[in-house]
Amino acid sequence: MAVLLDNHAEPVKHRFQPYAMNGGTVLAIAGEDFAVIGCDTRLSEGYSILSRDVTKTRSLTKKCLLGCVGFHGDVLTLTKMLEARMKQYKHSHSKEMSCEAIAQMLSTTLYYRRFFPYYTYNMIAGIDNEGKGCVYSYDPVGSYERETYRASGSASAIIQPLLDNQIGYKNQSNVDPTPLTRERASAMVADIFAAASERDIYTGDEVEISIVDKNGVETKRFKLRSD
Repeated sequence: MAVLLDNHAEPVKHRFQPYAMNGGTVLAIAGEDFAVIGCDTRLSEGYSILSRDVTKTRSLTKKCLLGCVGFHGDVLTLTKMLEARMKQYKHSHSKEMSCEAIAQMLSTTLYYRRFFPYYTYNMIAGIDNEGKGCVYSYDPVGSYERETYRASGSASAIIQPLLDNQIGYKNQSNVDPTPLTRERASAMVADIFAAASERDIYTGDEVEISIVDKNGVETKRFKLRSD
């Protein structure tokens, strides 16, 4: 819609802008019998920091975690939708959803909104039915893939090449890949977020790292750059 203020003025255009970018980064790594997922705790918009302590990792079950960053309004709406559908499943089947089933459900939930997508970057990390670590990454409309490692969000362009080199051993020769341990994966996530916070203004304050295995979920936090 255009409104003419006078004969010589340019039209004033009124645009509907339903989205905001609140930043944040999510990183997940799958091991042999565990998975690690890390998210920063900064919530920002433009050059303003709205909060320094926002948890972006949701525990969906004892063996499955969701990392969700981007537009915080859509993050809250999407997680509420997933929790409601998981409760329906539990009441109908008298058991919790598996990590594979949750990954598929998230895909269909995103695809259902493909014409007005959730502005979120999503990552599932957990333990599959065989007891192995798994990571699922998504595009905005629900296409997903099981991977060993993936970064998404505002600092993903910085982090992904480092993961390709250090975990995927890409562009290296005469390298003997060693099995990834829980301790090395956790330390690597902490170091990567510390480096990313130096270059990305939307990632910072703290990193919340969650490790999931057959015994449950262990969570710890590390300080990041705060300016």
